This record gives sequence, structure tokens and C-alpha cells, in this order.
Amino acid sequence: MPFGPTELIIVLVIVIILFGVGRVGKIGSELGSAIREFRKGVKGDDADKPK
Repeated sequence: MPFGPTELIIVLVIVIILFGVGRVGKIGSELGSAIREFRKGVKGDDADKPK
């Protein structure tokens, strides 16, 4: 059964309490940049293949 909005809010509050707002923001920023780099890498592989 998937999580509802209430459960997600509770988990978010617990994470913020454990790590602090600054650290959660830093983790989110690093995760976003890692996803962007992964997508660029995947797109770059397609461009290098001969047709």
C-alpha cells in the first residue's frame, strides 16, 4: 500500500529533526546534481554510438 500525504509529512518532519534543515537541503542539492549528471551521461552515450 503506497504512502499517503500524512505519512510522507511525518517522515519529512522526522528527517528534518534528525539531520537539520541545512543538511537536508545540502543532501537534496547533491542528489539533484547527481541525477543531472547521470542523465547527461546517459544521453552522451547515445551520441557516441555510430548509426
